[in-house]
Amino acid sequence: MGSKSSSLNKIPNAQELMQETGFSAAHILRLYERFEFLDVDQRGELRPEDFGAIRELSMNPIGDRIISAFFSPGKEAVDFASFVRILAHFRPTETNRTRDGAQPEPANSRTRKLKFAFQLYDQDRDGKISREELLQVLRMMLEMQVTEEQLQSIAERAIQEADLDQDDAISFDEFRKSLEKVDIDHKMNIRFLS
Repeated sequence: MGSKSSSLNKIPNAQELMQETGFSAAHILRLYERFEFLDVDQRGELRPEDFGAIRELSMNPIGDRIISAFFSPGKEAVDFASFVRILAHFRPTETNRTRDGAQPEPANSRTRKLKFAFQLYDQDRDGKISREELLQVLRMMLEMQVTEEQLQSIAERAIQEADLDQDDAISFDEFRKSLEKVDIDHKMNIRFLS
C-alpha cells in the first residue's frame, strides 16, 4: 500500500479525483500510466491525435465522436483531470452508493451515461437528435453493410418509435425512455480498468 500512496502523490489532485469520480487509487494510477503513455510528447495534455494509440477507439466506427467528447467546444487539449472525469462515465454504476442533494450526480450514473451517449449523436448540441444526425451515426456504424434506403428506413423507424412529442427529432428524455430496458453498464465500459 505504501508504494501506491507514494505513487499517487505524484498525480495532481489524485485524492480529489478519487472522491469525485469513484475511481480507486489503483484505477487512478492505471489511468495516469495510460495518460502518460498516450502523451508521447510529454506535454501534460492530450490532443485528439494522441487518442489514435487506443486500438479500441481506432477500430470503433464512431471513435472520432468518442474522442471529440473528451474536448470542450473550442478546446484542443485535455489534461489528466478532465481525462479521468470523462472516463468516469464508463465505470459500472454503483447501485448502493447514496448521495445527498448537495452532491452532484456521479458521472457513472445511468442518467449521466445516457447524456454522454446522447451527445455522441447530438453533434450540433441543440438538445435534440435530428434525422440527419441519426443517419450520420448509422452510416458510420453500418458503413457498407446496408443500402442508403435501408439506413433511411432504420432512421425513420427509430425516430417514429422514440419521438413522443412528434417534433421529428429525439430529445434527451425521449432518448432515455427509448433505452429504459438497455443495460447501459454493459454497453459503456472500459476493459483496461479491470
